[in-house]
Amino acid sequence: MTFNLKYFIAFVLLLCTELLIATTSGFIRHTFGDFLAVIGVYVLVKSVFHIEPITLGIGVLVFSFMIETLQLTPFLELTGLYKSRIARIVFGSTFSFGDLLAYTLGVFTIIIIDTTLGKKYKLPVIKRDKIII
Repeated sequence: MTFNLKYFIAFVLLLCTELLIATTSGFIRHTFGDFLAVIGVYVLVKSVFHIEPITLGIGVLVFSFMIETLQLTPFLELTGLYKSRIARIVFGSTFSFGDLLAYTLGVFTIIIIDTTLGKKYKLPVIKRDKIII
């Protein structure tokens, strides 16, 4: 387990962007928001764990597909989370193939960025009170 400040800062910036997007509607909120959401999950996990980009990307994609597929079921009602606004936002309410496409494009984008920048710039990592460059 490691902590990477640059990935965490990227997560915070993406989270702020997602919160701003939540005030809009249409393509930006629904499609671009999903595109950024998987990138946000990726950089959050990457800020804590050192995982190869393709492995993490596949994991994030499977996770996002599972969440989207749960929207075809009465998952929130069965778990008693249907009254929670946050649960409805996180899990969503309607299945969409467009969301699956946005997730896939987001994961491909972050894998390409991470592998390209990861080779070009050695990102510092904090391991047990030591910064490793």
